[in-house]
Amino acid sequence: MRRIRYNCAMSLDGYIAGPSDEFAWIVIDPDIDFEELFGQFDTFLLGRRTFEVTGGAGASAQAGSRTFVFSRTLSQDDYEDVTIVGDDWKDVVRSLREESGGDIWLFGGGELFRSLCEEGLVDTVEVSIIPTLLGGGIPLVPELSKRIGLTLTEQRVFKKTGTVSLVYEVKQAPGETPL
Repeated sequence: MRRIRYNCAMSLDGYIAGPSDEFAWIVIDPDIDFEELFGQFDTFLLGRRTFEVTGGAGASAQAGSRTFVFSRTLSQDDYEDVTIVGDDWKDVVRSLREESGGDIWLFGGGELFRSLCEEGLVDTVEVSIIPTLLGGGIPLVPELSKRIGLTLTEQRVFKKTGTVSLVYEVKQAPGETPL
């Protein structure tokens, strides 16, 4: 089964985008091999806001990859290069996991992550903590309806920028404690 990996950048105070959806504060460390990283994935999952703010940047540009945008308001007729996913999102994600291929990058955003994580559909949370305090914006994850356990599996410090990369495996224990 293919893994779904939530891989994102976050400010030290817990935001994945600023108050106006901005992300220019994300520093790109020269020691991160983005070509190698993108090569691990052939499918990208984006929420509507992330898709609109980034214009789908990076995801659909990857040769041989597919991009799925989760939205209740966008129409498939308006987009040729991506698949718009609506109310049947759980079935679509489960089907994608069953296919053969590379890992699936949950590219954004926080609400999509919350929905997939609460359904047990996220395998890892990979956060690059950027040494910036935003003071507000879009949180890594909006309020959860239950606790989700994580186990740290990797960590790395990028000394040139001060970015800290953390990788957690999601514990898929049934019946996590409700909040």
